[in-house]
Amino acid sequence: MKISVKFQHISIALHVFVWGMILLLPYFVSSAEHDYKIGPIPGPFFTLAGFIHLFIFYFNAFYLIPRLLNRRWWWLYIIASAILIISSFQLKYHLLLWWFPDVLNDMSAYKFVFAPSIGIFVISIVYRKVVDKIISDRKQQKIEAEQLSTELKFLRSQISPHFLFNVLTNLVSLARKKSDQMEPSLIMLSELMRYMLYDTQGKKVALGKEVSYLNNYIELQKLRFGNDVEINYNVDPGIENGDYSIEPMLLIPFVENAFKHGVAHQGYPKISISTSVKNDVLLFEVENQIDDQPNSSKDENSGIGLANVKSRLDLLYKGKHNLKIKTENNLFHITLTLMLK
Repeated sequence: MKISVKFQHISIALHVFVWGMILLLPYFVSSAEHDYKIGPIPGPFFTLAGFIHLFIFYFNAFYLIPRLLNRRWWWLYIIASAILIISSFQLKYHLLLWWFPDVLNDMSAYKFVFAPSIGIFVISIVYRKVVDKIISDRKQQKIEAEQLSTELKFLRSQISPHFLFNVLTNLVSLARKKSDQMEPSLIMLSELMRYMLYDTQGKKVALGKEVSYLNNYIELQKLRFGNDVEINYNVDPGIENGDYSIEPMLLIPFVENAFKHGVAHQGYPKISISTSVKNDVLLFEVENQIDDQPNSSKDENSGIGLANVKSRLDLLYKGKHNLKIKTENNLFHITLTLMLK
């Protein structure tokens, strides 16, 4: 709203400046001894005609075009436009007849007297079309921004329940084992919930907070699986000190996917996660083992997290990210590079 008001004030000031320069032009470029003439046109008449042109411009741009130039009333617009221009001719003629009769005797001056009415009329049409295009583009941008915001909120709302389901499953497992790690697990869960409910409300969060979020999630998984799953997690120590920001909860779906499908691998599951930043570019890699049997670890919610994060990357980091997903030798590998600045 503030930007719109500021733009409106600038627009009004510009209009006042331009028309002021036009109306006072004879007194800038000519002198009193030449009757402030511009060519054959006396300065006072030039200014009076300027007020007529001003009326043509704004009456056509802000009244006739918005009200009549449409499918229903176009014929009335043509009539009104003709009356407006002819009336300006008549008014100019009588001004010359009353106060500047010598100009009427100079036939070469007629084109400078009457032609500007048509010129200003055409300019007002172009001006109205340009203004309408600008307004239309701004409305479209606003609609697109609102749609983007709505879509992102929807995608985040899908991520949160999915994540909570996994974490609560972890806690149920610890409770069944009557593990003494239940209390620290609940503390980590509370930190995760605080991050989800409060820190992710803005557009972006500090990269260090996102990494801490991952740390807590991975620690919960370590408590759940113990030595049953090999978890290798490497984080660039400079991340927390760097001045970087990122879309919240952008990285967690990849990690969730790795645990969801990687721990079901027959044998000794292994999950590798690494996060680093170099030259303002985030490199995030996740790798987990998978079984040969198709759909062996899938359920009805499989792929929701990855589909959402792909959509968010396309919406927020278009042209600034590269996501590679490959399956090779029973390994599912994700590599995400993301420009942070």
